[in-house]
Amino acid sequence: MMSRSYTNLLDLASGNFPVMGPVRERKRLTRVMTVPGVVSELDDDQANSVNSDVHSSVNQDRIIIVANQLPVKAKRGPDNKGWSFNWDDYSLLLQLKDGLPEEMEVLYVGSLKIDVDINEQDEVSSVLLEKFKCVPAFLPPEIFNKFYHGFCKQHLWSLFHYMLPYSANHGGRFDRSLWEAYVAANKIFSQRVIEVINPEDDYIWIHDYHLMVLPTFLRRRFNRLRMGFFLHSPFPSSEIYRTLPVREEILKALLNSDLIGFHTFDYARHFLSCCSRMLGLEYQSKRGYIGLEYYGRTIGIKIMPVGVHMEQIESALRVADKESRIHEFKQKFDGKTVLLGVDDMDVFKGVNLKLLAMEQMLKQHPKWQGRAVLVQITNPARGRGKDLEDTQAEIQASCKRINEMFGKPGYEPIVFIDRPISLTERVAYYTIAECVVVTAVRDGMNLTPYEYIACRQGVSESASSSVSNGPKKSMLVVSEFIGCSPSLSGAIRVNPWNFEATAEAMNEAISMADAEKQLQHEKHYRYVSSHDVAFWSRSFFQDMERTCKDHFRRRCWGIGLSFGFRVVALDPNFRKLSIDHIESVYVRSKNRAILLDYDGTVMPQTSHNKTPNAEVISIVNRLLGDTKNTVFVVSGRGKESLDKWFSPCKKLGIAAEHGYFMRWSSDDKWEVCGPNSEFGWKQIAEPVMRLYTEATDGSSIETKESALVWHHRDADPSFGSSQAKEMLDHLESVLANEPVTVKSGQFIIDVKPQGVSKGVVAEKVFTTMAESGKQADFVLCIGDDRSDEEMFEIISSAISSGILSSNTSVFACTVGQKPSKAKYYLDDPAEVINMLKALADASDPGSFTDTESDISL
Repeated sequence: MMSRSYTNLLDLASGNFPVMGPVRERKRLTRVMTVPGVVSELDDDQANSVNSDVHSSVNQDRIIIVANQLPVKAKRGPDNKGWSFNWDDYSLLLQLKDGLPEEMEVLYVGSLKIDVDINEQDEVSSVLLEKFKCVPAFLPPEIFNKFYHGFCKQHLWSLFHYMLPYSANHGGRFDRSLWEAYVAANKIFSQRVIEVINPEDDYIWIHDYHLMVLPTFLRRRFNRLRMGFFLHSPFPSSEIYRTLPVREEILKALLNSDLIGFHTFDYARHFLSCCSRMLGLEYQSKRGYIGLEYYGRTIGIKIMPVGVHMEQIESALRVADKESRIHEFKQKFDGKTVLLGVDDMDVFKGVNLKLLAMEQMLKQHPKWQGRAVLVQITNPARGRGKDLEDTQAEIQASCKRINEMFGKPGYEPIVFIDRPISLTERVAYYTIAECVVVTAVRDGMNLTPYEYIACRQGVSESASSSVSNGPKKSMLVVSEFIGCSPSLSGAIRVNPWNFEATAEAMNEAISMADAEKQLQHEKHYRYVSSHDVAFWSRSFFQDMERTCKDHFRRRCWGIGLSFGFRVVALDPNFRKLSIDHIESVYVRSKNRAILLDYDGTVMPQTSHNKTPNAEVISIVNRLLGDTKNTVFVVSGRGKESLDKWFSPCKKLGIAAEHGYFMRWSSDDKWEVCGPNSEFGWKQIAEPVMRLYTEATDGSSIETKESALVWHHRDADPSFGSSQAKEMLDHLESVLANEPVTVKSGQFIIDVKPQGVSKGVVAEKVFTTMAESGKQADFVLCIGDDRSDEEMFEIISSAISSGILSSNTSVFACTVGQKPSKAKYYLDDPAEVINMLKALADASDPGSFTDTESDISL
């Protein structure tokens, strides 16, 4: 079942937006109906990216927050008729508004926690949009069950918390129908967003693992959309994540966002490692900001843990004090030292490990028997399955055993509360607890310690109340595997699997001197109070603004099918080279300079046999057959290989080893174009490279006559990159007084003589042509990597210095759509060959005679 809307999306899909005046008027959502359909992965039905070069006349910013569930609660009206709605004040989505600009309009898109009959969906949509600015996404039951309880909880939640399906009964095998439902659900969410979006004015903020492929659906429609994504769960290490059969689809979908947020550096590091190992992407840090370059776009990586809503906690404290809940609990546990646990009922929360640690503490430190109480609050389970049932049974058994072993009249060491409790009751427990214990084995963030610290501080204006009486002190025992652990420097961190060590930590926490507890509390409270939920949302939004500031200055193309879709962002003047256009200019020109890179330009990088085929040789010879042409192959390869491969092309100029060796035809001798021919530096550089090669499996040294190149393409991506950076520093240090340059490239470190580059070759060709009275009026320069950028760069200076005329037709062309100093691009070597063939066909073979002299150095 698929959800489709009667709202006309054709205008949006084609980029024809209605004219908007100064005041934005919202169109009421039409009825959303559910009809039979086919669930497919990512259909390509008219998903043309909108590429409008005209800004909307509306300047007011608006943010659309998309999450699995809306921040509203719904219940049936009297007699089971109609619905009543109210805000869910405890929803993070509602709380984050405090950090957004005051004038910013906020719209929510998400599902409801209840099923709404298809006949009522129209009315519910209208009410929620009008009164709450919420747009509900109605998921058909069969899709919802497979999407949420299936793929989200069974696959993603388990995997992101490091649980692998080693057996069919442990986590469940990958089920493609669950993945299809996940994709279908994300598409329904995207349709609801598309119905209300103003693509050039709105920001989109997507939340959590339920909607990880939503960025692709939205980016396909609006390629300049300003979009952020925040993951509230852990992101696993690459060793765990790459077991997911749809690993690349999800990674590529996330990379269609502009900003991706994580709670901790560990989670971000794991994500970046996955991008490196699976997609070959490298990240850079600049002025404190981490960015991933992806097809001309820079995707920002944000590391910022979420905080608590301080006002809400203080309000709950006042209510708890007014209702005497705090006084009630103080009396109930009078004379006892209370340790507190607040967790969801989940297999990853480590509740039973906490109980075992409590049991161990009572055994090892008998003084706490009859005095120490662990109050364990467990919120209702949100998932289901046998693992959860086993966990519940284990917890119940542990509680019973410990209470039977150490309990006595008037004393139970474990007070187990397995019912939903209000925030008021929870803060009352926080207030009386001497220590909070969190032993989750893996958790995204866990705000329990933050809430506890805020509650122990109390409310300043209630000095006479029970909320703030006594010294401000608190203690924390927290698992090192939870997201809030790095920000709580004063907490006692534990490995929850080692429950004996956790028991000692609990004893240490409640035995610590009050003065020390106060110092730790003050430090933690300063952090918690200043890094609240408003600070988190403000910081994320500001980074999203910064990351997206150049969106409308660049040209964007959407390319690729299904989850291979991505947006290429390029300079406005950068465009595809038209064969018809270059051919017409070529025919009119009189003196042409054609400079061709080899690997990745004429020859595909993936080709194992690097010898040029008969077609390439034929095209080059036909170009050489026109005396108006000066043709050069400019390559990093050695002169022997190039000489052998192009031996049939007698008049071809060759620049080998990036221009260190150069000749104008096969009849000429190779000339050394470098400033010197002393290679004593090799005796210094080669031992260093050999040292790193021996230590780096998969790396190798390529020895050229004029250069040394260290390759690490086949090494482990992270280790190879790390070794390359270390080697670069090492070589720059030992070769500081040598006439060489040390450069890093794509999976290489290159050491070569100073003054040698492809740019120097281009300048020499243009100069020689000009000096012989044949100043080039047509320049074609094609390459695919960093070394070729030097050729593109020299063209501008050649024009300004007069070596080339200002009227020269210049076609600097890079292979592949990517940022470049070139003004043109062709997609791949096959297109390069087609273009050269067209020029060869347009050449004048009769213009060449053996008696005509050739340009020579």
